[in-house]
Amino acid sequence: MPSIDSLFRGLSFGGQQIVGLDIGSRFLKALQVKETSKGFVVERFGILPIEPELIVDGSILDSLRVVEGIKTLFRQMGTKTKNVTLSVSGHSSVIIKRITLPEMTEEELQESIRFEAEQYIPFDIDDVNLDFHILGSTETAGQMEVLLVAVKKDKINEYVSVVQEAGLTPQIVDVDAFALENAYEINYDIEPEQNVALINVGASRINLNILKGGVSVFTRDSSIGSNIQTEAIQKELGLTYDEAERLKRGGQVDGVAQEEADAIIQSSSDDIINEITRSLDYFKGTFMHENVHRAMISGGCSLIKGFVPRLTEMTGVEVEVLNPFANIEIDKAVEKELIREAAPQMVVALGLAVRRIGDR
Repeated sequence: MPSIDSLFRGLSFGGQQIVGLDIGSRFLKALQVKETSKGFVVERFGILPIEPELIVDGSILDSLRVVEGIKTLFRQMGTKTKNVTLSVSGHSSVIIKRITLPEMTEEELQESIRFEAEQYIPFDIDDVNLDFHILGSTETAGQMEVLLVAVKKDKINEYVSVVQEAGLTPQIVDVDAFALENAYEINYDIEPEQNVALINVGASRINLNILKGGVSVFTRDSSIGSNIQTEAIQKELGLTYDEAERLKRGGQVDGVAQEEADAIIQSSSDDIINEITRSLDYFKGTFMHENVHRAMISGGCSLIKGFVPRLTEMTGVEVEVLNPFANIEIDKAVEKELIREAAPQMVVALGLAVRRIGDR
């Protein structure tokens, strides 16, 4: 799938090993994989919690501490690889659209993409990086479908800067929704004519990518995530952020009954699920009332007790937790228990780690 890598197009970099780095608002996650004749093997992985005030609503507020976090993560991983794939998301800074254009070659579209994109992008065309992926011909002769992607330059620069300041070399900047798709396609069979919703729910965002027969037909980002569960527990029970997080993840806090916390978690979970439901309903209304046949969920929220069955109940769609290592070998040097516990949080990082310099 497309990458927003035009910042680096035309430059020459040595080496092909690359680390997928997912910069989240509560965790920094990284994976390094190698490709063998039998498939991919995870060589190294790392996950590091960061303070909630460092990245808020996708904006990096304390770049120095984020840089230190990235350095710490790479030290803990023990990797010498400097090449990095990272990703961005956000409804206010990332636009993904399927558009119909007259048939032309990729080279011709490369020359005209700025002109073609202007009518679809609600930003100044000079303020964005553009990329595209030709999906194929339409049923109308002489027309083709193109997946158009635009990301605000200031968003890209914000994330690229912290990676560079950490002493790393950003080779590809991708989009969270496409990283999800990469991880899914490597680990699961593509079902023709089936609509599969890939849903990633992190601390402060929801990424949704609906595939039809393995091709992305609908994407949406929402600025809501499992932070609202933590904040609800804090407010209702008068706890610190760390205590609320502990309760949310099934731990204990003196003087608080787990049943009381569970009720608050379920109530706030419904706000997240309602946002997902609205996106699924919008898809159904936009695509001639097509149904979503299956949903695969990832991100830290998928680890919250009761969230997945509640999501299945409220959406009416069977939901399964996406395993990014279902079809991938784990190297014997990697702590298997730790990586399996963290697996739902590593989906985007895996989707980034399998990218290769110069691919599309």
